[in-house]
Amino acid sequence: MAPPPETFVHHQATEEQATRLKTEIEAAIPELTVRLARTPAETEELIPTARVLLTFRLPEELLDRAENLELVQALSAGVDSYDLDRLREEGIRLTNASGSHAEPIGEQVLGYMLLFERDLLGGLDRKRRGVWERYSGGELLGKTLGVVGVGAIGTRIAELGSALGMSVLGIKRDLDDVPDAVDEILPPAELHTVLHRSDYVVLACPLTDATRELIGAEELGTLGTDGVLINVARGGVVDQDALVTALQQRRIRGAALDVFEEEPLPGTSTLWDLSNVVVTPHMAGVSPAYHARKAEIFVRNYRAFVDGDEDGYVNRVV
Repeated sequence: MAPPPETFVHHQATEEQATRLKTEIEAAIPELTVRLARTPAETEELIPTARVLLTFRLPEELLDRAENLELVQALSAGVDSYDLDRLREEGIRLTNASGSHAEPIGEQVLGYMLLFERDLLGGLDRKRRGVWERYSGGELLGKTLGVVGVGAIGTRIAELGSALGMSVLGIKRDLDDVPDAVDEILPPAELHTVLHRSDYVVLACPLTDATRELIGAEELGTLGTDGVLINVARGGVVDQDALVTALQQRRIRGAALDVFEEEPLPGTSTLWDLSNVVVTPHMAGVSPAYHARKAEIFVRNYRAFVDGDEDGYVNRVV
């Protein structure tokens, strides 16, 4: 029997991430030893002989040294930073972690909507000021939720919204595969229709040339003064300057943002100071089950790789 392919985790993964991935993977594949690079030097040392890599990114200079690389397991759902054309040309398979973040992101989006609908931000402000002052809140029941990008994450968001009695509109390129939780599916060309009809709009689409700055001043104006924008996709999907202006001028009700054009969000950003904005540090996909779900995806892809089963990969991008 041939020895297992040399496999390692890029040093960009934190020690906790890397160690938990190693533990989960080796429990499922006892014959495989997953090596952990903890420094850039260790990554450079391991990459020339590695056939399998688990990583959050694959910069060009690292790919230049990857003489034997055959399978890259992205540890994120987004792969906008990868040179897909080059990977395709060099015959390197790329799979992502799509679906591993769906539950925590879905629950966080639900939390964002409740913050705005029940005016919990106002309640927290009153607590901070020590003021007993009654106020009212609304209900998500009967509201309309627009989901831009109905993949694994968008589907879970739709399910949670639907469970609370919201009407769910979805935007999806493939209109033949519609989750049960989506009441009405529309193509990307109908973005403005979804914005106009929705009380809450969640961005859950990948960052591509087609979606870069998908939401600008015109789109925010279409969302309107009662609308809340939630971004759990990528910061580049939104024109951030236009969003700041819309929030300052109350052209939209508010925004909940987990991703930004520049991360960490600079301390000088106006977004920190706006009362109608929730800012979280790109953590919506994190949960205690995070590593086990990613390991499960990798295990399936690893087995397809060693078995030569080109149809057996999950979340294959290239």
